[in-house]
Amino acid sequence: MSNTTMTIREMCTAFDVTPRTLRFYEAKELLFPERHGQKRLFTKRDRARLKLILRGKRFGFSLEEIRQLLDLYHMGDQQQTQLARTYDIARERLAELEAQRDDLTNAIDDLKNQLKWGEKMIASINSTRNAAE
Repeated sequence: MSNTTMTIREMCTAFDVTPRTLRFYEAKELLFPERHGQKRLFTKRDRARLKLILRGKRFGFSLEEIRQLLDLYHMGDQQQTQLARTYDIARERLAELEAQRDDLTNAIDDLKNQLKWGEKMIASINSTRNAAE
């Protein structure tokens, strides 16, 4: 592996992604590997972008949001615009995730209560049946 470029196989190993994933991100114009015939060579810039793409996906950002954030990198304002927009999107996403967590907590509590009710009903039916035998 060169310090400046990586093959598709090296990228897959380093980032635990499939070749299809890399080709997909390339098709979506999120990655721009150098092409040498059929061979793709990913630069340090591609590696940095992939790291950000994967982090954004993990946090639930859409590919379009990720693209917009990556495009803000080269605005010439020392990434101030990119950081500010990333911060805004991240705060929105955090609020969404916390709301989802609260919904899940409520659903889990409701299901636990239903299971307790079900246990009581089953025990009641069994005790009635045993008493009748």
